[in-house]
Amino acid sequence: MNLLEAKNLKVHFPVKHGLFSRVRHSIKAVDDVSLQIAPGETLGLVGESGCGKTTLGRAIIRLIEPTAGSVFLDGEDITQLRGEQLRVRRRKFQMIFQDPYGSLNPRMTVSEIIGEAIDIHKLTDSSAARRARINDLLRAVGLDSSHADRYPHEFSGGQRQRIGIARALAVEPKLIVCDEPVSALDVSVQAQIVNLLMDLQQQRGLAYLFIAHDLAVVEHISHRVMVMYLGRAVELAEAKKLVRAPKHPYTQALLSAVPVVDPDSKRKRIMLPGDVPSPIAPPPGCAFNPRCPVKESRCEAEIPALREVEPGHWVACHVAK
Repeated sequence: MNLLEAKNLKVHFPVKHGLFSRVRHSIKAVDDVSLQIAPGETLGLVGESGCGKTTLGRAIIRLIEPTAGSVFLDGEDITQLRGEQLRVRRRKFQMIFQDPYGSLNPRMTVSEIIGEAIDIHKLTDSSAARRARINDLLRAVGLDSSHADRYPHEFSGGQRQRIGIARALAVEPKLIVCDEPVSALDVSVQAQIVNLLMDLQQQRGLAYLFIAHDLAVVEHISHRVMVMYLGRAVELAEAKKLVRAPKHPYTQALLSAVPVVDPDSKRKRIMLPGDVPSPIAPPPGCAFNPRCPVKESRCEAEIPALREVEPGHWVACHVAK
């Protein structure tokens, strides 16, 4: 049984104009996306900036209200929950944010930041137990318990992200949405944080939705990878299989831009013409068709469905085989 299953999820933002603020257009940030995550699995989510990755992650954990669709966590549709019911269920899913500087309250100590969720969910029955739990969490992410009484400005970016991870772990979640958790960090620190996340996953049986634009990082940490383009899923496969043999022309172009260490590599760089279309007025048919080097006439008229072309390998492309 899947831990998480999102079905036909849509997030549309209204664009208002005029004196009476009438809705004239909608930005289709996420447009009919479905995905599944098994217990202990990492699903990588990649694509260009503005493709809807972060919006999808936030909608899954109800930080943004979906326009349509369902999100089942442990078989329960959390899009139907409100108020106290939703608050109680939030123990099961947490988020690690992209910006380790802006995601921590500068007026709160590390102990207060991590302990806030512990207090809300009443997970300890004494101040001593609360302090012990916070110290354990700090040690779990590679920080010293003496750091508990310091403020965020006293830490480096990597240390702040470790505090963010400890905060996410405080309520013992089953699923963590990692929203580009290493993109704001130095390369050497990125590797440390990725390895920490993998270690915590093994120790605690966590499932991750790992959002990133760096395919090398995503391949390293993910079991499966989903590629998004302009609010839609265009390819889904096992991480190594997708990197080795991408089917969708957009995925092929993304992978061709990944730096290769081997100077003798013959990888050909695929240069896509034009820019990503506006999500307010996407092109008819396949959204990728204005930039696609292998498009056919039906690509300009029919939106391709995500179909299984090989066992476990799904592609939304009329041409891909």
